Amino acid sequence: MNISQFIGLLISFSLLMIAVSVHEFFHAWAAYKLGDMTAKYLGRFTLNPLAHLDPVGTLIMPLLLFISTGGRFLFGYAKPVPINFNALRNPHRDIIWVGLAGPLSNLVFAVILSVFLKFIALNSILYLILTQLLIINVALAVFNLIPLPPLDGSRVLMGLLPRNLAAQYALLEPFGFIIVLFLFFAGAFHNIIQPIIELILNLLGVTY
Repeated sequence: MNISQFIGLLISFSLLMIAVSVHEFFHAWAAYKLGDMTAKYLGRFTLNPLAHLDPVGTLIMPLLLFISTGGRFLFGYAKPVPINFNALRNPHRDIIWVGLAGPLSNLVFAVILSVFLKFIALNSILYLILTQLLIINVALAVFNLIPLPPLDGSRVLMGLLPRNLAAQYALLEPFGFIIVLFLFFAGAFHNIIQPIIELILNLLGVTY
């Protein structure tokens, strides 16, 4: 890895940490507003990236992806915010809003960034950095809406399913990331997730 790649890695990692911190903070905020104080008591109701670091998801995985793709792709995830769904005022309904809070916060952040980009000179360093941050936020939102435990889309789906089916569906959680990795290497990201990301970016006026 040369010096320019190293600087690119540091910038991409910093932007990823901003995006995942926003994502996890709004999970915690939604849970707090709906009656669960767990994240607040455990120090996760914060935008401080250090509170959300996951050794694998926010350190090892992004580094391996960055190196293996020659710096073209960096992605990861944070340590999930702990949620006691039984503490929510209406667990079966509120799990939907807690699940949606993270991805929606990233999408709203992306929309705000797209507005700022209209007032910044094209191809300037700031423009390129904010564009990358926007892309990371959109990718994080779309990826997390995959309806597989423990991703946020599964929380939404469990809130929509009848309680007995939701309980059975939750049993998939220990195998969720294995299934996600299998789908990733089977081409699901390229064939399904990437086109959705590109569609949203096109709507925001950003080229992927």
